[in-house]
Amino acid sequence: MVAELATRPQNIETLQNAGVMSLLRPLLLDVVPTIQQTAALALGRLANYNDDLAEAVVKGDILPQLVYSLAEQNRFYKKAAAFVLRAVGKHSPQLAQAIVDCGALDTLVICLEDFDPGVKEAAAWALGYIARHNAELSQAVVDAGAVPLLVLCIQEPEIALKRIAASALSDISKHSPELAQTVVDAGAIAHLAQMILNPDAKLKRQVLSALSQVAKHSVDLAEMVVEAEIFPVVLTCLKDKDEYVKKNASTLIREIAKHTPELSQLIVNAGGVAAVIDCLGSCKGNIRLPGIMMLGYVAAHSENLAMAVIISKGVPQLSVCLSEEPEDHIKAAAAWALGQIGRHTPEHARAVAVTNTLPVLLSLYMSAESSEDLQVKSKKAIKNILQKCTYLPALEPFLYDAPPNILKHVVGQFSKVLPHDSKARRLFVTSGGLKKVQEIKAEPGSLLQEYINSINNCYPEEIVSKLFPKIQIYALLGDLREILDQKRSNKYYSPGYSDTLLQRVDSYQPLTN
Repeated sequence: MVAELATRPQNIETLQNAGVMSLLRPLLLDVVPTIQQTAALALGRLANYNDDLAEAVVKGDILPQLVYSLAEQNRFYKKAAAFVLRAVGKHSPQLAQAIVDCGALDTLVICLEDFDPGVKEAAAWALGYIARHNAELSQAVVDAGAVPLLVLCIQEPEIALKRIAASALSDISKHSPELAQTVVDAGAIAHLAQMILNPDAKLKRQVLSALSQVAKHSVDLAEMVVEAEIFPVVLTCLKDKDEYVKKNASTLIREIAKHTPELSQLIVNAGGVAAVIDCLGSCKGNIRLPGIMMLGYVAAHSENLAMAVIISKGVPQLSVCLSEEPEDHIKAAAAWALGQIGRHTPEHARAVAVTNTLPVLLSLYMSAESSEDLQVKSKKAIKNILQKCTYLPALEPFLYDAPPNILKHVVGQFSKVLPHDSKARRLFVTSGGLKKVQEIKAEPGSLLQEYINSINNCYPEEIVSKLFPKIQIYALLGDLREILDQKRSNKYYSPGYSDTLLQRVDSYQPLTN
């Protein structure tokens, strides 16, 4: 009855208040095996509910009895006892350490060799829950000899056992290169790689996760994963119906791509970049995050790899993620990735700028509602792109909207491009850009003032002279009638003067500092 009641959360507090823990403990030693098993099951369900109840199991001196019985009793009791250990160990490193301290690991490892797959599964689950907390606990599991037996478990025919064993190997591998190397040395990689195409989605999730946890630590470990011939097989997982298979496959590719240009190039050659971009278009939310970051890592390595992302239509997809996603941490990842693509050359920067991404980045940077991380990454991305961008139509709106710390970079880019491009100089006058630059208040001697002076040196004196304040420069090609009617006598306002000025702009040779 207690075991049955413990399956429903609304009953837990009542059972706890009734003192069932102390009532169940003696039943673990009952002469009737089914009572022993059911008492252990009830304790496991209670301990699974929260850490207070798990702690009560530890303080009630129940663990030593469970460990003793785990070695002696039948398979039904072993499963129930391993379930209690798992339920206690999952909550915190302290509770997991209590299980280690009572000598449970050696007994659990022995259970991995049991004839019954259910006992192996229960033991693997408990070991994984202990190992996941930190490197010390994971090392204790390794020292108990669990890894070779877990590798044998992933080769068993039972799908459930394969899942839990792969999950435990993932939990062991994640903490350090040394622990991951232990898993590799036991021959796990080849067996895990063979299961990437298994039809069971939950197994694929765990297999991809385990390979990711190994690959993330170092170039050598990532290369070992790649050498197991996971490409192009793993790319099929990016089209899987299961969202978490997609996510874990993207994570695996990301963990490999981040290490070196050579590994990223291998992914590009296998069609991995295009496959990840397609995957981004077919999912939402956190499922997108590893794919976004993978594109950023690939693009960060070199100009050629960044261009591979551009050619595969990565920039429009990242721009969609930046605009669509409600979560700031996903927007921040997209902003970072776009900055990595645009920072290499003017061609790269233009590819980002033409998607109208810069104004979105600016609004995210300026928004009080954006998280600090999103603001920092948006600012950095804007700076990276602006410092290479020579596509002036994308830069000009920033003259009106950007704060001073961004404006400096925008004006700097105009000062680099205008001296060498007569068409751009003319357009800069007629669009009102030059007028806007004249209105910027810069500190004398500042870098911004130097940029403004460089721009002014690209034009005839009368265009920028203070003697010419009443004509709005953006109107030089347009509506001068009102001013002409008032100032016919002044040569600056005589008919056709705007055309004359523009001809002078076209033929003017910019001054060099």
